[in-house]
Amino acid sequence: MSTVHAIRFHETGGPEVLRWEAVEVGDPGPGQVRVRHTAVGLNFLDTYHRSGLYPMPLPSGIGMEGAGVIEAVGEGVTELAVGDRVAYGTGPIGSYSEARVMAPGSLVRIPDGIDDPTAAAMMLQGLTVQYLIRRLFPVEPGMTVLFHAAAGGVGLIACQWLKHIGATVIGTVGSPEKAELAKANGCDHTILYRDEDFVARVKEITGGAGVPVVYDGVGKDVFEGSLDCLARRGMMVTYGNASGPVPAISPLTLNAKGSLFLTRPKLMDYTATRAELVAAAEDLFGVVASGAVQIAVNQTYPLKEAAQAQRDLEGRKTTGSTVLLP
Repeated sequence: MSTVHAIRFHETGGPEVLRWEAVEVGDPGPGQVRVRHTAVGLNFLDTYHRSGLYPMPLPSGIGMEGAGVIEAVGEGVTELAVGDRVAYGTGPIGSYSEARVMAPGSLVRIPDGIDDPTAAAMMLQGLTVQYLIRRLFPVEPGMTVLFHAAAGGVGLIACQWLKHIGATVIGTVGSPEKAELAKANGCDHTILYRDEDFVARVKEITGGAGVPVVYDGVGKDVFEGSLDCLARRGMMVTYGNASGPVPAISPLTLNAKGSLFLTRPKLMDYTATRAELVAAAEDLFGVVASGAVQIAVNQTYPLKEAAQAQRDLEGRKTTGSTVLLP
């Protein structure tokens, strides 16, 4: 048994509820491994757990994504060995820690050529992009798509990957600086959604046709307008709530706006089996290793300053990916 530190919270609320606490980490039991974290990913999903939007038993650790080194393996573990570099992006919750014991099912080996901070920054966001654009709605060359929050961590990966596929990307952003960043990462058309009517701009860019798919991690502020950006039989993918939960909608609205499809997916349902997770991770690692997608770790914070990192994330002060360093 050894003492390490972790970020934990005992009540839901703002970033101030996060505490840097000493915790005991033992040896791995049968079917478990102990991971010493070298980098931890920061994601909007973490703020949903902290705020109570996604309820969970308390007190609790926090964080779904990390990278590190296997320190010990329990009885019966054959797929991983001490010294392996590993990463995960689908939990279990508790990655904001110096070390932890966990089952190996969510861990994948990090390939040579990808460093630990990059791996920690890309797993949840990169696997999210992989299922959104390659599996949920497989984007094909020549398609035009709308991606909200194009300068965020998911957005920058998506813009590059969509460009690599051969799609035309329309991205919404919150500032001229974020517009430049999105363009530098493959976004063809940027819309300042606070200053411009993004529905009118999408219709203008597409010659009135609209887009076959909208990817929306923003939620309340853009949801209703997004439906009006879709072409007939278009797919509305609402996968996050950065601005708050989307309003209730009647199925008849989808009918009236062109026989639209609406889905509210989550990554864990697209990596539910070991085979799905490994295949998705290999696809992601492949585009990163090839240089087609570059992971922008634009901010790092000490792990003990996770509360400030979440304040900056929620305050739209970050771009690209953010990594917490134990």
